[in-house]
Amino acid sequence: MTLTPTPTRTNADGRWQFIRDVLVFQVKLLLDNVRDFALVPVSLGAAIVDLIFKGEREGALFYKVLRWGAHSEEVIDVYSAIEHHDPGDFKVSPDYTVDGVIARLEGVLVRECEKGGTAASIKAAMDRAIDQVHRETGKLGRKNQELRSDGTSEHE
Repeated sequence: MTLTPTPTRTNADGRWQFIRDVLVFQVKLLLDNVRDFALVPVSLGAAIVDLIFKGEREGALFYKVLRWGAHSEEVIDVYSAIEHHDPGDFKVSPDYTVDGVIARLEGVLVRECEKGGTAASIKAAMDRAIDQVHRETGKLGRKNQELRSDGTSEHE
């Protein structure tokens, strides 16, 4: 009689945890997207109401909608499955977040307008700023491509 090897308990537990995490992630993505889809008209409606009617402060209703959205994002917690995993070296510089890039472009736009720039000079300045972001993020991309699959750099 031959015995066939059976998976160890820890492998099976890990497999089922993984399957659970995949399924929960998909449900959370669905909830997150439904929430985002609902936030588009609700936030625009709140902004319109805030523009027409004076509230306790400028944009009060709109910012209540944003607070609700932020709270619901915490409740959904799409990426909770990786809370107990090592984050590795993956970090996002504040300069390359959506807010960081927008702030950079806004700064260029404000400076050009303050100088009395024409539409052409404003466009050229914005193009230069976007090209600079591309150059900077291109360097980061090339650096990340140098990482081997085991997470170490080719230069180590």
